[in-house]
Amino acid sequence: MAVGILVDCFYYELGHRDFVHSFFSTISYHLEKERWGTKYPLIMNELYNDKLNWDDVSVAKVNLIEIEQELSKYMPEQVIWDIDDLSQKPPWGDKIRPKVTSLANYFATTSGKTFIEVLLTAMDVAEEDKCDLRFHKL
Repeated sequence: MAVGILVDCFYYELGHRDFVHSFFSTISYHLEKERWGTKYPLIMNELYNDKLNWDDVSVAKVNLIEIEQELSKYMPEQVIWDIDDLSQKPPWGDKIRPKVTSLANYFATTSGKTFIEVLLTAMDVAEEDKCDLRFHKL
């Protein structure tokens, strides 16, 4: 099942539900030491659980850029597949493409754009059109 972001009539696909959950699990595990959503509630709680209001997008974009900078400090092998079951591993195991150099560029769409690039694009459109972002499962 594919997951993406819906902004008005624009759909920005991220990828399979498990891979998207891994992205958010990795953020929470490495960057939110208290628990899920404590440091980045707009992204981790609002967006992940349903929607991000367009008037919160400017703050969420700053958070997302910070997340990218912080994830760039972690090696691809430090990915968290599922924060609720840390024994879970990606289906491809440790076979990581050489162009993946950190957790900042580990999560990418089939078109090669990182999740962060896709989310920032969707956020730009949401700001411009004054539309909320919705987490959407196909």
